[in-house]
Amino acid sequence: MYVILVYDIGEKRVGKMLKLCRKYLNWIQNSVFEGEISELKLKELLSNASSIMKKEADSLIIFKSRQQKWLEKQIIGQERSSLDQII
Repeated sequence: MYVILVYDIGEKRVGKMLKLCRKYLNWIQNSVFEGEISELKLKELLSNASSIMKKEADSLIIFKSRQQKWLEKQIIGQERSSLDQII
């Protein structure tokens, strides 16, 4: 499945959340990630994220789609991280 993940995390925990999300998805903007992920890996990510978050103060939102082709993406301004680069 293809997901877009967005979080709003307290300053003290944001570094841990960034590091965690980068293990699973592509970092595209400050608190925004996207990419293909299996259902099992998504559950793993969410479980680990829950241990970082304070549920009364933080939030995490996931938009799901079957495939990336079902989403239209428009970028205005400078793209933070291009997914087209091959290392």
